[in-house]
Amino acid sequence: MEKLIPNSYIKAYLSGKSSAVRKQYLAMIRFYLDGWSAQEIADEFEYTPSSVYTIARDFKSKLAQEDGDPFFAEIRPGRKKLDREGEIADIVVSYRKMNMSVPDIKTLMDAQGIGISERTITSILQERGFTRLPRRVKSTREEALSQSVSTLLQAPKSCKIDKREAEFTSQLAGIICFLPIIRGYGIDTLIRKSAYPKTQYIGRLQSILCFLALKLSNFGRYSTDDAWCMDRGMGIFAGLNVLPKTAWFSSYSSAVTREMNIGFLKGLNAIWAEHGLLSDTVNLDFTAIPYWGDDDTMENNWSGKRSKALASLQAVIAQDPDNGILCYGDTTIRHENQNEVVLEFLDFYHTDPEKNRQVKYLVFDSKFTTYENLAKLDEKGIKFITIQRRSKNLEERIAGLPKERWFKIRIEKANNKHRVVTAAEEITLLPKYNKSVRQIFIKDNNRIKPAVIMLNDFDLPLEKAVRKYSGRWMVEKEISEQIYFFHLNRNSSGIVIKADFDLTMTILAHNLYRLLAMRFDGYTHCEAKTIFDKFIYNAGDIIITEEKIIVKLKRKRTLPITLEVMKRDADLYYPWLRGKKLLIEAATRT
Repeated sequence: MEKLIPNSYIKAYLSGKSSAVRKQYLAMIRFYLDGWSAQEIADEFEYTPSSVYTIARDFKSKLAQEDGDPFFAEIRPGRKKLDREGEIADIVVSYRKMNMSVPDIKTLMDAQGIGISERTITSILQERGFTRLPRRVKSTREEALSQSVSTLLQAPKSCKIDKREAEFTSQLAGIICFLPIIRGYGIDTLIRKSAYPKTQYIGRLQSILCFLALKLSNFGRYSTDDAWCMDRGMGIFAGLNVLPKTAWFSSYSSAVTREMNIGFLKGLNAIWAEHGLLSDTVNLDFTAIPYWGDDDTMENNWSGKRSKALASLQAVIAQDPDNGILCYGDTTIRHENQNEVVLEFLDFYHTDPEKNRQVKYLVFDSKFTTYENLAKLDEKGIKFITIQRRSKNLEERIAGLPKERWFKIRIEKANNKHRVVTAAEEITLLPKYNKSVRQIFIKDNNRIKPAVIMLNDFDLPLEKAVRKYSGRWMVEKEISEQIYFFHLNRNSSGIVIKADFDLTMTILAHNLYRLLAMRFDGYTHCEAKTIFDKFIYNAGDIIITEEKIIVKLKRKRTLPITLEVMKRDADLYYPWLRGKKLLIEAATRT
């Protein structure tokens, strides 16, 4: 022990001023020389017993690896002097010449291990005659950052975060607000138990969170610039120092199978059902994911976004109309089996009925399946609501209905808003279905011709039937959101990321946005893009300590709401973040 505690230093050190290092030194004297227990030392020095053992372990490790004594290195008080005239200033100026803002410059310098404040960067630029950059749109800023990463910097290799304390700035620190939802709903546990692959250096949970980080952050596509690799805040989201490069994403995706995605979606639905987020109704619709390569195996499918048929993957999306939760997705559909998708969807839900809710109503459009399959649904006890294909005779019959057959119906919308439509109904025999169905005619729905829906539920009141079908309009909205915000139609030209896996990650990201929106009063109806702009797209300082991660978000109008909501999860700990707790605060600077 004489080597561990040099007696020649004790007297001088005990007479010195109080410091964290001196406090640790005194604690080690009690531990090694006086034989105090960890609990006694914790009570004396305001530590926890686990902290005492950690200090002792690190103490031994430093003595074994370093020359000299770790407690008696010369420490000069005050701030470290920066080289404002030399290399650091040259780096700052070179970034500004690439039209990079002060926050972006700080983010890149943090990634290189250069500790410098935004105020110092601003001062260096002002001393050299640089003025503030004009206000730019998000895409312009991202382009400047991408160019700098691809031409100047080499991102570090991704690895799990270590136990060292750190402090850095992230331009997407707001993404960490999703962590309480992932932890609180047990999604992290589901990912760990899933069949998804893991790599030698990055675990299963961290791997999936890497993909999820890009989806939640509105990155347009998996590209070659690797701009995200320089933002350590996105790495912390996944429990890594930084996110991996593009090649890793492609390599990981190649090992994912359809069976893995199906199993994961079933697990997610069990979570949603457990929390009462799923109703007895599901909306189904097709969407086309364009393919821009030269592969002749791709079929032509109708793209509503471009109003034409083009080479693409046909995908189906299922949505719960009450909360907007997406509960199913499939990109393995071909023309010869697309009529059977509705039956495959039922097989997906009825595999384990104890963990998944029983679907009672399916809502889809007229081209989703055949009349023969409608009969099969009826035999299984499933109620369907679908569009009836109009004919000239049907339109004439609708026009001839007397006024007393029409009723005003109020359809509820978000934020207690509503719209009023006019509806009438009749019973008719459907060919090929060989049974009678209800036909409901809807006018005043912002369309020139009346809409005609049919269903096999004769007990559902007219008003509720119309409201149920109106929910299908929402799935079209959700598909539009997948295209515009989650970039479902631009998931790499050569399908470098498997489309089915990309859709599964899109479904998870969408649902996380829905769950986050539900936590903000008055924003429940908002789309993911609105939630991203108002709450998630925010920079901040991230401080990693021994026991917690502190995220200091920059001030913006909606920050008080964010802080109030995040207080509810202050006691959660995150295993993939070394068991640390998460504390979200407001930054002292703007």
